Amino acid sequence: MKKILILMSDSGGGGHRASADALRDAISECYGAEVKVEMIDLWLDYTFPPLNQVPRGYRFLVDDAPWLYKLLYRVGEQPLAKEPLLRMASRLLSRPIGQVLRTSAPDLIMSVHPLMQAVPLRILRRTHRDIPFVTVVTDFIDVHPVWFDKHVTLCCVPSEAAYGLALKAGLQPEQVRVFGLPIRPAFAKPALPKATLRESLGLQRDLPCVLLVSGGEGMGRLAEITQEVTAALASDGQVRGQMVVICGRNERLEQELVSHPWPIPMFAKGYVDNVWDWMAACDVVITKAGPGTIAEALAMGLPILLCGYIPGQESANVPYVLKHGAGVFAEDPKMVAQVVSSWLGAERAVMEQFAERSALLGRPQAAYQIVREAAGLMPGAERGAHVEG
Repeated sequence: MKKILILMSDSGGGGHRASADALRDAISECYGAEVKVEMIDLWLDYTFPPLNQVPRGYRFLVDDAPWLYKLLYRVGEQPLAKEPLLRMASRLLSRPIGQVLRTSAPDLIMSVHPLMQAVPLRILRRTHRDIPFVTVVTDFIDVHPVWFDKHVTLCCVPSEAAYGLALKAGLQPEQVRVFGLPIRPAFAKPALPKATLRESLGLQRDLPCVLLVSGGEGMGRLAEITQEVTAALASDGQVRGQMVVICGRNERLEQELVSHPWPIPMFAKGYVDNVWDWMAACDVVITKAGPGTIAEALAMGLPILLCGYIPGQESANVPYVLKHGAGVFAEDPKMVAQVVSSWLGAERAVMEQFAERSALLGRPQAAYQIVREAAGLMPGAERGAHVEG
């Protein structure tokens, strides 16, 4: 039996874990019991205080101090800052991470986090261990240089823009593949009809549906957007739609929405493990410009209404969606509501055009393609296993 070690972290709003889950599930479908997967959070579980508390500050930086997050992001792009920090991290973390690699003894290592290339690769070189190492980049367009290490065996990127950045960082063309961002295999499966899915999820069967989601942490102005959208869809005295808000780990927001009276059917959910069903049941998705949600919405052929972005890593995702005609950007909650109301009303045809262009950009098979390419690096493993769907 072969073994694949996936390095991830629950930092970054849940996107890294979602990508790791997608790869794990794709490995299971492609290779079954022939390949064992071990998925570990190096940062939270194998570093020491205060380093292991850094991921917990992510939501504060993004929601309450975005200027500081942007500053830290941009400073980290500079070689004069990046290299000393990586050398320091290597000295501090070599022992715990080295122990992980010795204990796990994998045949292949895959990383889905930008800070989990440099130190493991340095340890592998120092100990002369010839283990294939694959980086799976989970930022979409504007990819931070720390993602790219010239010593990786393979680097899988989600876009042509990311491919160019990888080459600029010093990787060779034969080290880089463009597959798309890995999303759960369920997104590649045919969905049930919307009416059927709505009924199974407890929604109203024949009423158009709007989905609002903002990452695993439920960040941003979700309560304000919900208030404006629900009011707009009932402004003429008729109920012209229903709404679902996925709050993720933001329990306070979920309780606030559940306890509020709404003029249209409104469903607030915490973390859901079948987001593909909720997307397939809806007509439009409202989200910040997170790469994972964008990739999922494109795979489902949904028109995208971007309502915000994290400075730095998500900034370039907005013009990407707009340039390809897959959606629009509206940061003000009242403007968001106006767009949704028009899409579900007089401009339904416009919304459907956005949906068609969205579907053309989708790469629902990305996780399968990454897994087959990576698994082929293991001695004795077959590349290109058959996959259903």
